[in-house]
Amino acid sequence: MRLSAFASKLSPYPSMGDPCNIPPMPTSSLQPRKQIYSVSELNRTIRQLLEREFPLLWIEGEISNLAQPASGHIYFTLKDSQAQVRCAMFKGRLRLVRFKPENGQQVLIRAKVGLYEQRGDFQLIAEHMEEAGDGALQREFEALKARLAQAGLFDESNKRPLPQLPEKIGIITSASGAAIRDVLSVLKRRFPSIPILIYPVLVQGDNAPAEIIKAIKLANAQKRCDVLLLVRGGGSLEDLWAFNNEALARQIVKSKIPVVSGVGHEVDVTIADFAADLRAPTPSAAAELVSPDQQAYIDIFTAYQQRLEQLIEQKLQRANEQLGWLKTRLQLQHPSQQLQQYNQRLDDSLQRLGNAWNSQLQTSRHRYEIAMQRLLSQQPSRQLSRHRQQLENLIQRLKQSIGQQLQQKNQRLAASSHALHIISPLQTLGRGYALVMDSQGNILHNSQQVRRGDDISIRLHQGSLLGKVEKIIKS
Repeated sequence: MRLSAFASKLSPYPSMGDPCNIPPMPTSSLQPRKQIYSVSELNRTIRQLLEREFPLLWIEGEISNLAQPASGHIYFTLKDSQAQVRCAMFKGRLRLVRFKPENGQQVLIRAKVGLYEQRGDFQLIAEHMEEAGDGALQREFEALKARLAQAGLFDESNKRPLPQLPEKIGIITSASGAAIRDVLSVLKRRFPSIPILIYPVLVQGDNAPAEIIKAIKLANAQKRCDVLLLVRGGGSLEDLWAFNNEALARQIVKSKIPVVSGVGHEVDVTIADFAADLRAPTPSAAAELVSPDQQAYIDIFTAYQQRLEQLIEQKLQRANEQLGWLKTRLQLQHPSQQLQQYNQRLDDSLQRLGNAWNSQLQTSRHRYEIAMQRLLSQQPSRQLSRHRQQLENLIQRLKQSIGQQLQQKNQRLAASSHALHIISPLQTLGRGYALVMDSQGNILHNSQQVRRGDDISIRLHQGSLLGKVEKIIKS
């Protein structure tokens, strides 16, 4: 405060300067000239001086002597252990205060310094008021937020994606609070089959941050859940102060498991919200964000099931058509059909051989008769012996020719039988394979075609087995 200016306004004497250099004064000027103020002028001058010299000030103290007349303004005394000052706050500014001022309450006000001219009372005109505790905490909150943001803890690059369908959800909260009941209710409604693991901790007080940090470390060490919910019900800034802890924020960022924060109500914001991978306005909203809609998945699975049934039906239809075609080919290539053809060819060969034999025999007999006639006519013993030898040679050659033809036919028949045996389904069973059929005789292609306890039959290369399904393993 510039009291020199104030003193110069009130002094009836001009500045004398250096007393050693006082010039002589005429006798007529020895009587000083007086400047007389009225009370109102004095108070107005002091008020203007105070308002001009002092800017808006932040002042902290305790409210006492609070009064609120019908005008809607409030008048109170702000005091500490050693002094007090009168204060006034007009209703236009009072409407902006978020709490009801009361006696004994510690507050922080932003005010102008002034003077109430009618009584000459020194006073403060409050333009803003907040609870002193919350105000200090709020400033500490803003400082911590700025420092951690500058360190990069809130960068989007640190955020981990949430699992689309969590295998297990971990909840870090008070085991007896309302937040856990709200979260469990939402999870039961949204997707009741997702397992839940609760890490009970303190969510208020000096020991709460350490317990929450310990729970996050335990969850990361166990690796039993793939998303963590950090939730708490609403409260004052002081109630939620455990979530404005720097060590807790750093642990949230360090966590390998994604963390979703749902602390307080929608208007409540904590440092944990900025550090988390996703911030939800309430605990219930956090549960909504991490749990998918079960009905939506059921609808998707139903559509997949219908599509799968259509595909299976189409594939079975194509398989039946292919089976019918293979049966037709198998019937055409069945060994019995081949044997019938070879038997027919053998009969034809035997018939041709018999005809050739008879023809050769008739020719030989004819030659024999001619020879006999010539023999009888000539009766040469040597010619008779020679002709007999020729006859035996011809018979031997005929037998050899017939034997060679029969051997060739048998070899071709054996080769054809061997080829048919290779393509026969019985040969496949002989290599260790088996046909598995259900109680209706249908061939099984998939383990999902039977259920546990169903009867099945197994066709082997030699014989069959009857069994019962004990266990189904899905590949």
